[in-house]
Amino acid sequence: MGMCFSGDVREGKQAVGEAHNNSNDGGGHNDAVDFFFRSRGDHALFTQIEIVTKQNRTSTLNLHDKRTGVSRNLGTLSVHAEETVASRNAVEISFRCSRLAKDPFLRISRIVESVDSVPIFKTEVINDNLNPIWRPITLSMQQYGSKENPLIIECFDFNTNGNHILLGQIQKSVADLQKLHQEQSGANFVLPSAHRNHEKVLKSQLFIDNYIEKEQYTFLDYISSGFELNFMVAVDFTASNGNPQNPNSLHYIDPSGRLNSYQQVEGVDGIMAAYASALHNVALAGPTLFGPVINMAAQIAGQSLSQDDRSKYFVLLIITDGVLTDLQETKDALVRASDIPLSILIVGVGGADFTQMEILDADNGRRLESSTGRIATRDIVQFVPMREVHGGRISSVQALLEELPSQFLTYVRPRDIKPSNLQVA
Repeated sequence: MGMCFSGDVREGKQAVGEAHNNSNDGGGHNDAVDFFFRSRGDHALFTQIEIVTKQNRTSTLNLHDKRTGVSRNLGTLSVHAEETVASRNAVEISFRCSRLAKDPFLRISRIVESVDSVPIFKTEVINDNLNPIWRPITLSMQQYGSKENPLIIECFDFNTNGNHILLGQIQKSVADLQKLHQEQSGANFVLPSAHRNHEKVLKSQLFIDNYIEKEQYTFLDYISSGFELNFMVAVDFTASNGNPQNPNSLHYIDPSGRLNSYQQVEGVDGIMAAYASALHNVALAGPTLFGPVINMAAQIAGQSLSQDDRSKYFVLLIITDGVLTDLQETKDALVRASDIPLSILIVGVGGADFTQMEILDADNGRRLESSTGRIATRDIVQFVPMREVHGGRISSVQALLEELPSQFLTYVRPRDIKPSNLQVA
């Protein structure tokens, strides 16, 4: 029988690849699903494009200082094609199977150019159930191509060693799945054979319990309809940065006018003025605590929910030298904050070990876990080390903002928050 490989056992049981996340176990296409594909040597699901400002549509991000009335354009940002394409066609499908093995899960792949297949979704594992019913999944048109495009639906038996056993597969298009739902009939799985035309038809069947076509709005739809992004900044003034009077300090103000590591982060004039004022009025000390800062930002973002204002989203920028003393407390705060309209951008300055920041970023497919065992509902952190920016490998603005659209969408889509006064171009 065929085998499928996955990484970590616990994360291997989660669903990856959904157009939005409906549960604590789900995955967004920027973290778990990309890690799943990379670990198997498969193609990425999404291509990256650049969005440039257009006069007739607000298709870029601007920072606005309400105190001074000054706006600053952040330039171009890199987002996934799935988040910007005008088409909003998506389908929600509920799968059910009969007569299967102990711990089954489904993997859905799209056939391209009649030969290759690209994985677009993996369901969660249903433990110890021969007749599993999986949570409803949502697939965007960017994933399945068209309703007539053939898909391969494979069923595997999960093994803790990562060698998952192929139980059978079915080739059906989205239109075929819709027909199965309408006729309330099942489709038999087949077991591929090395010999052509020698497939074994199995008694196990796939059923479609639910099929719904729905609109799916893009990040630009929300921004162009007037959705408000609120920006907050936190700067690390702990002693690990060094004495500001010492030229080796990350906070050193050079008389020649050369910018220090913190000043090299682009921002509005009000932020730079606040930084300069604070630097002359605070004494650097320790420890470095992220938890209280994140909790404060979460409290501010949460106020919009208490006021029943669903047209606001908040972004916290943290600039730090990267050495934390409250890692678990920070994880706890991030897990709690994953349920509110908040994203956190972290810029690492200096040459410190940023391992802790990479953990918080969770780009390896592992969702953050709190001290009580609760899993974050979505990824809300993006980390960028300035030394990579200075090395010319990445653009600071693009690197910071590349995950923001998908993080935003994983918040609004499951909550059925729609753009207001949307004008489709």
